[in-house]
Amino acid sequence: MNLHEYQAKELLKKYNVSIQEGIACTTPGAAEEAYKQIHTQYGSKYAVVKAQIHAGGRGKGKIAGIEQRGVALGRTAEEVKQIAQNILGGTLVTVQTGANGKLVKKVLVAQDVYYDGLSPIKEFYLSILLDRSKGQNVIIYSSEGGINIEDVAHNTPEKIFKEWVYPGGFLQGFQARKIAFNLGLGGEAFKNCIKFVTNLYNAYVGLDCGMLEINPMFKTSDDKIIAVDCKMNIDDNALMRHADIAALRDLTEEDPTEVEAAHYNLNFVKLYGDVGCMVNGAGLAMATMDMIKLSGGEPANFLDVGGTANAQTVEAGFRIILKDPKVKAILINIFGGIVRCDRVAQGVIDAYQSIGNINIPIIVRLQGTNADVAKKLIDASGLKVQSAILLSEAAELVGKAVA
Repeated sequence: MNLHEYQAKELLKKYNVSIQEGIACTTPGAAEEAYKQIHTQYGSKYAVVKAQIHAGGRGKGKIAGIEQRGVALGRTAEEVKQIAQNILGGTLVTVQTGANGKLVKKVLVAQDVYYDGLSPIKEFYLSILLDRSKGQNVIIYSSEGGINIEDVAHNTPEKIFKEWVYPGGFLQGFQARKIAFNLGLGGEAFKNCIKFVTNLYNAYVGLDCGMLEINPMFKTSDDKIIAVDCKMNIDDNALMRHADIAALRDLTEEDPTEVEAAHYNLNFVKLYGDVGCMVNGAGLAMATMDMIKLSGGEPANFLDVGGTANAQTVEAGFRIILKDPKVKAILINIFGGIVRCDRVAQGVIDAYQSIGNINIPIIVRLQGTNADVAKKLIDASGLKVQSAILLSEAAELVGKAVA
């Protein structure tokens, strides 16, 4: 589950991670008042207005139709209000949103930490995630943070450092000191970096994050280390332990079909191909997707109906696949172990009859428990469904459907 920047920062504060303070706003008027509050409370001369969407590249992205960046500096209350008015209700297009962009419903008005007229400041990059190849959490960091971090990783990979943490353990003192040293810090900034990284790692573990990225991690003119931006992803499987975090979920930022699938307890991921697939079991689903590619098609989705599928959930999955206009064919590949093939067949029949006018090929391969009953159900239904016994037969039918 992804969180907005303002939500992630509030969670970090609970772990004593220093952040760039700000106020989330939904109207230009509220943004104007937020500027005044920030100016009074933190003495910040200017304020930064940040679009709140689940995508990166906001600083380089623009609101469709106007020359307005997704992150902009406001020098007065009126300017902050105007920037918020330009952003709110607009569609922000970034490298991560694609050409369609994302609708902005909220902005974060934050204290400006860059301009203070004192000594130079510095941006760093730091993220924490699981390194699956090692089975360990890894802290990835660089002295070259900011909006061009991708270029740093590509052009000067020697400036990217990694520190692995032993499973089940905590970040050790010597590791935090090593990170601060590699970032070139000294004095109070060195000490503050150690505290920052240690508290950040504790937040990563305590919140059950899948990924936690701070870019930039910022050294202020008085040697404080703060999180200016934050991207946080929470492990869906751990939300049962975090009801307060689960309540922060913004469904409007997620794919509508994935949200609907979750309502029916279907494991669904939207992809960008032309062959829809419905399978039981993640392993079989991955093999089916490989088969689709080998036959000349591209998977339009990952859909695992699981072992407790019934006619209703299968019908729901069928409807979700058909909502994708790019789908040229649907492959249903079920191995009946726990799930019964006749239940799947009945779900397909119900969906077909309910929706009507389905003009794309439907290929069904049912093997295992009650497969013979399932075949009789489909044959007796009169549906225009192509059946296959072997996986190779199904692959051949898919190839013809997308040719």
